[in-house]
Amino acid sequence: MMNPINNHLVIMAGGVGSRFWPMSTVERPKQFIDVLGTGKTLLQLTVERFGSLVSPDHVWVVTNQAYADIVAEQLPNIPRTNILCEPCRRNTAPCIAYISWRIKATDPKANIVVTPSDHIVTNVKEFQRVIGKCMKFTSDTDAIVTLGMKPNRPETGYGYIQANLAANSLRNKEIFRVDSFREKPDLATAVKYIQQNNYFWNAGIFIWNVNTIVNAFRMYQPSIAKIFESMNSVYGTTNEQAVVNERFPECESISVDYAIMEKAEEIFVCPADFGWSDLGTWGSLLMQSAKDLYGNACIGDNINMFESHNCIVHTVQEKKVVIQGLDGYIVAENDDTLLICKLSEEQRIKQFNGES
Repeated sequence: MMNPINNHLVIMAGGVGSRFWPMSTVERPKQFIDVLGTGKTLLQLTVERFGSLVSPDHVWVVTNQAYADIVAEQLPNIPRTNILCEPCRRNTAPCIAYISWRIKATDPKANIVVTPSDHIVTNVKEFQRVIGKCMKFTSDTDAIVTLGMKPNRPETGYGYIQANLAANSLRNKEIFRVDSFREKPDLATAVKYIQQNNYFWNAGIFIWNVNTIVNAFRMYQPSIAKIFESMNSVYGTTNEQAVVNERFPECESISVDYAIMEKAEEIFVCPADFGWSDLGTWGSLLMQSAKDLYGNACIGDNINMFESHNCIVHTVQEKKVVIQGLDGYIVAENDDTLLICKLSEEQRIKQFNGES
């Protein structure tokens, strides 16, 4: 597998969601939790699957100040100076602009892949092949590439990418021009999308070289570009965090999709199928986990299911768990909290947790 010297990995790990409560909390969100029961957190699994593509000193994590120590603890092989802290939340565009200018200061030829920290991939070998091909493509061109996951159901929880399958790149026949980005659809629209072969789930994974993305910000988001351009003299110095804390809040809160992807000209998508999920819900964890003959997914050492169907059970701290007579439930524990909730009602978990 290729390992070019200019390849960099950027992981966005600042999310504070607690949809996997009680296992996940605001103090320790899901990216820092062993959701799958593998002994590794989602953040650690993310770094691991890029291991053949990017060296540890080129792995960067953008996170919240409150999580910097957790990141350092979970990723001891990456330099502490590669953990960048946002002083406030401003969505993905300012986050990506900051890390882009920061990397450019040390490697003006950088080739970058940007990924969330809380996704799972079941076919890592295919994932590495696809990312490797895309990184080679962006190292040779001024293109922006995003990954499009081949849909297997009419999902309303993801945005979609409409590809022009008649316009593939001559450099890579697996990469196609993007016709449009579509917001999360209603069910009827999602059904229409999957009946066609040119709509893909937007995974939020981007590949580009550093000059391409910096120039895109200069062209389409000049106010954001001006802020990070003005900090060129402090990147990599002891003054960086203080200046970032002062200037970062000036950025508009905007996603990179709105800020760049929907405006730029050279936008391509690489359709892929490597068992991807963003693990946004307990239901998605059930869907991605190995199940018994009755549709139950059990994550924990000693779980005994009787006359139960279609349940997701996550009880890694308990010595023994016995469940009888449940159908379509979440059973999850963490420290001193036990959740038993219908899967169909999981949108109410914030209410149960006391969140507004």
